[in-house]
Amino acid sequence: MLYERSSQLFAEAEKVIPGGVNSPVRAFKSVGGTPIFVQKAKGAYLYDEDGNRLIDYINSWGPMILGHAYEPVVNAVVERAKLGTSFGMPTALETEIAQLAVKMVPGIDKIRFVNSGTEACMSAVRLARGFTKKDKIIKFSGCYHGHSDSFLIQAGSGAITFGAPNSPGVTAGTAKDTLLARYNDLENVADIIRANSGEIAAIIIEPVAGNMGCVPPAKGFLEGLRALCTENGILLLFDEVMTGFRLAQGGAQELFGIQADIVMFGKVIGGGLPVGAFAARQEIMDYLAPLGPVYQAGTLSGNPLAMAAGLTMLQEIHNDATLFNRLAEKTAYLEKGIDKKLQEYGIKYTINRVGSMISVHFDERPVTDFESAKNGDNDTFKKFFHGLLKEGIYIAPSAYETWFITDALSYEDLDYTIEAVGKVAATF
Repeated sequence: MLYERSSQLFAEAEKVIPGGVNSPVRAFKSVGGTPIFVQKAKGAYLYDEDGNRLIDYINSWGPMILGHAYEPVVNAVVERAKLGTSFGMPTALETEIAQLAVKMVPGIDKIRFVNSGTEACMSAVRLARGFTKKDKIIKFSGCYHGHSDSFLIQAGSGAITFGAPNSPGVTAGTAKDTLLARYNDLENVADIIRANSGEIAAIIIEPVAGNMGCVPPAKGFLEGLRALCTENGILLLFDEVMTGFRLAQGGAQELFGIQADIVMFGKVIGGGLPVGAFAARQEIMDYLAPLGPVYQAGTLSGNPLAMAAGLTMLQEIHNDATLFNRLAEKTAYLEKGIDKKLQEYGIKYTINRVGSMISVHFDERPVTDFESAKNGDNDTFKKFFHGLLKEGIYIAPSAYETWFITDALSYEDLDYTIEAVGKVAATF
């Protein structure tokens, strides 16, 4: 494939945008080469500025669960735009999507919309601290909750890809209130709680990690966290920015039968537009301004275009009883096919999958946490990434990111992908 136009556009972008991109992982720094500039997308496919068609396995990092340019969502945004794009005042749409979200997600009474997953997680932690009147939080190495200062301590995804998990600009005072635990290690969490008795406001976690590749929770891990939080007066925060409305209608809470105290959303809830949200039972949410003392605000929160897209997406999901089964079946089919091809060529690998999230780790040992995720052979991943790209398949340009499956993928697309994996593996 030729990427002359993308290369030219990247060179131009580098002159006026730091690194040529507006989000670091897009820069291809961990895999080498020049990032692909997209012109348009439809269904399961991206079309770049050089006229190449790519089968898409990142789907805007998750929200395109029904495919790109999904007609009902596009129509909703277009019709809403005709009425005005921003008011800074309440609209009926905000209440309508809130009512539907509360109906779909277990254990929440109220929800507040913001503009991104980062903003949702940042606001949820502030709310947890204000509600509990405690300062410290526990997060897990390799989990990424956005680029707020509290979270850039051993973050996964783009932070580790760029070799700076502890970002300059994060103060020592902020860092000391963020306690690091090992994912899937319940005893480690218990030790941290004992060492900081009475000081911990919240435990924040991706219930299925997606920023060190896809890493599922071990059996009993989430249940154990729930018990520890209940015993010690700590709020359990589920970062469902990736898993919410993707693994089930009620997200990971529904899938695993675990109720968090505060849940954060993004990706799917915006239908492809910039939306985040956080939600909890009434007692906690009423601690927010204007009812309570914890301040949070945003001029563009509840933006009518974003609310129109999100409401339409949630309605489509809510009314499709077989969607999550279809997604899981397609992802399992892909996993089985990739597994067979990599075995055939003697590649050392592990595949992790939960529902429609999947990742290939180039190490034969189980990948259960951040340390084991780092054992993957990144040189092999680079070859894998560029080999698939040459075959017209786009996966995340980082070994520390999950793939997201869309319902728009056909089994013909999946078969083509599996055969492409075989072709690439044969070159290793």
